[in-house]
Amino acid sequence: MLVPLSWLKEYVALPEDAAALVERLTIAGLESSGVRAFGLPAPAGIRVKPEDAGLVWERDKVVVAKVLEITKHPEADKLKLVKLDYGASEPKQVVTGATNIAPGQSGMKVVLGLKGTRYFYTDKDGKKTVFTLEPKALRGIMNDAMCMSNFELGVSDEHEGIIILDDDDPKPGTPLADMLGEIVVELDILPNMARCLSMTGIAREVAALTGAKANIPEPKVETVAEAVTGKVAVEIADPKLCPRYTATVIRNVTVKPAPRWMQSRLQYAGMRPINNVVDVTNYVMLEHGQPLHAFDYDVLVKRAGGNPPVITIRPATRGEKLKTLDGQDRELSPENLVIADAAGAIALAGVMGGLETEVTAATKTILLESAEFDFVSVRKTARQFNLFSEASTRFSRGVPSELAKPAATRAADLLRQYAGGEVLAGIIDAYPAPPAVQAVELHRSEIARLLGFDVPAAEAERVLTALQFQLKPETFGWTVTVPRTRLDIQAGAADLIEELARVYGYDQLPERLLPLELPEPKGNRALELEDKVRDLLADQGLQEAITYSLTSAEAEGKLNGPAADHVALLNPISPERSVLRRTLLPGLLAVAAENLKTTDTVALYELGFVYLPKAGEKLPDEPRRLAVVLCGRRAAGAWDDPQGVKPVQADFYDVKGVVESLAADLHLPSVGFRLASGVAWLHPGRAAELTVNGNAVGTLGELHPKVAANFGLAERAVLVAELDLEALLAAVPERYAYRPFSAYQSAKRDVAVIVPADTPAERVLAEVRAAGGELLVGAELFDLYTGEGIPAGTKSLAFALTYQAADRTLSDKEIAKAHEKVEGRLRHVLKAQIRGKD
Repeated sequence: MLVPLSWLKEYVALPEDAAALVERLTIAGLESSGVRAFGLPAPAGIRVKPEDAGLVWERDKVVVAKVLEITKHPEADKLKLVKLDYGASEPKQVVTGATNIAPGQSGMKVVLGLKGTRYFYTDKDGKKTVFTLEPKALRGIMNDAMCMSNFELGVSDEHEGIIILDDDDPKPGTPLADMLGEIVVELDILPNMARCLSMTGIAREVAALTGAKANIPEPKVETVAEAVTGKVAVEIADPKLCPRYTATVIRNVTVKPAPRWMQSRLQYAGMRPINNVVDVTNYVMLEHGQPLHAFDYDVLVKRAGGNPPVITIRPATRGEKLKTLDGQDRELSPENLVIADAAGAIALAGVMGGLETEVTAATKTILLESAEFDFVSVRKTARQFNLFSEASTRFSRGVPSELAKPAATRAADLLRQYAGGEVLAGIIDAYPAPPAVQAVELHRSEIARLLGFDVPAAEAERVLTALQFQLKPETFGWTVTVPRTRLDIQAGAADLIEELARVYGYDQLPERLLPLELPEPKGNRALELEDKVRDLLADQGLQEAITYSLTSAEAEGKLNGPAADHVALLNPISPERSVLRRTLLPGLLAVAAENLKTTDTVALYELGFVYLPKAGEKLPDEPRRLAVVLCGRRAAGAWDDPQGVKPVQADFYDVKGVVESLAADLHLPSVGFRLASGVAWLHPGRAAELTVNGNAVGTLGELHPKVAANFGLAERAVLVAELDLEALLAAVPERYAYRPFSAYQSAKRDVAVIVPADTPAERVLAEVRAAGGELLVGAELFDLYTGEGIPAGTKSLAFALTYQAADRTLSDKEIAKAHEKVEGRLRHVLKAQIRGKD
């Protein structure tokens, strides 16, 4: 929220040190994201961003001037000659092309910039640039001054016309900085501090923080004798959606520009002035935090067939339509809360009014709405139609019912003063179920227990009273009555104590050790094993990546084609983040593709959740997965790499080695690999399944070339794996045994067998280990051969076997017997041919 300090001063005295005030507000939860200066130098101690610095209006160069005469330029139809009284002994003649003044006019007050004035200008490239006013002939007439616009002074981006001041503004020659100069503090208002989306709300905060007294008068309005009763009726269909709705009727209004002071305040607060009626509703919203809306009462009467209108607050009917103020036709549904009359919807409650009933220059009578709407309903409707405004922002965070009537009274009084309106006596106030007053017992001992120190009773009373709480002294402390405007007080005494700590200053809280010893931490096996997996993969040279859980069906379709069963978001922030991922690989492959633009090798992994829809269930399954992506060099480059020789690239066996090493380091039982088929994203013949205890727990292999091309990785060998981390970690044993190293010599023997080409090496190894028994301590495949010298349709596999005993050195006879047993089992079980013997 943008807070002009001169406006804030009307409700509370501000300290001289603006920098200290900004810091104090920030510490209290009202963080300042910047300070803007309009016409004035930035306060001492505050750094203003260059784009927010604005221009300093020099006191002797930018002044108030009164128009004495306007005549037509003799040489240009679009230019005018303006004679101005600016407080000097002689008037000043200025050449201007302003469209909002005309020859023959006089008496109005404008802003005059004299020679040397710095002002904003749009150059030929459309860039906003600072110029310095110098004498220049315009169509034959020398000109050394100019009538200033809001854009030229940096007040707003409005280019149309010059600034026209009010008749009662200061006399000619008055420095504009004294009149319109402003320092604006920008505050980031958190959702639980929505009460501070108003000048009066911030004033109460400043009063509590500084000890000053907030001066917020009770709104009053002078009315005519005629009563509002019978002029309009209000019906609320569901008090949960609309707890309160008030209607005020103001007749004989004249729609015209709002007074200059009000326009300036709205501009400094980030809003564009429109006319006095709309500006008053916006002004009161910024002042009190209560959004208002003005309807053309005569249009409502016409829609009601000449009868007094009946305003109904209800859910829209399905297919009902409303043309909103932005000219768009909106098709509504029962999820949208509307303001309606007998002829249909006239506004989206809390979001935007309807075009047909808007206030125009012809409007003479106004129906002024001030209400409370369900914040969830407003939030959903604003998001559905992408209609976010100052009003919907406030309603979507919660506007208390208690603000409705005072805000309506204040707005009615301003419309009486600045639109000439006559306010009918009374107010139609539909308030079916006022909330009960909340009383909270606040114990002094509880303050000390939660904060760790005592807050003096006088200070606690001062702070809470400044924040509108009513206190009744008790022996234990106080009974505190919570104002109905404080919707954030939900946790009783704890919320009140938080208010004391916030205003006292979190930076002032004393440091102290906890009085109790921390409990002994308990292990979390699932997280510990997950961290162990990270460590083991890092040991192998892989880097962890963290990608978005939100993706799109198109992004996932690059891997395995289109899928319709994603968990979709109802209101995605963008099309690229519209569904929850079902696999980790698309995100990890996208990261790999980006990295490979600047390097030749990647070795990545990710641990994360995937989201799998469950039939008949609202919430999906969320299992953990582990994904690996390798691409590029098998080994790091060396300084003596031969020129022109491509380094050896990673292949299927590299990703298999990563998975094998991980399984071994986790001591997984009965780990195996088998040929994978039907995995669309893997290269046929270069894909495998990992099994643990005979159960498949994931796939690995080389990415299919077409899939690699989808991710911008064409012409590269990309190795991937995606494993079920839940199944892996569930198989990790609680304890595992170590076999002691043997101090006795081992013996090496080789065996080469010829088997059918479709026999997996893993099958042969299993038979070798089964036959070798305890004496066989190692078996490794070291050669694969097909071709000349062996029968067609077969392959030769050579294994290196290691025999060793734990308690003795094996004799040649024992080694030969064990080796013959291995060969015999291979012949008998696999019908294998032993090369060199058969």
